[in-house]
Amino acid sequence: MEILVKILGVVALIAGLSLLMAFPTMWLWNWLMPDIFGLVEIDFWQALGLNIFSGILIRSTNSSNKS
Repeated sequence: MEILVKILGVVALIAGLSLLMAFPTMWLWNWLMPDIFGLVEIDFWQALGLNIFSGILIRSTNSSNKS
């Protein structure tokens, strides 16, 4: 039972951090991009997707073990 609580806690923490990071992305995009580049404003879910996408692109592909 303790393991299940720990797993659910980690999942909740990851979800919370994802939500916390999506709002600044959305606000900064909507503040800067339409005026500078003439792009459309984005909603919360698009900002969350943008964070996930950029995380995939930036993630290191080096899998060697450095000791």
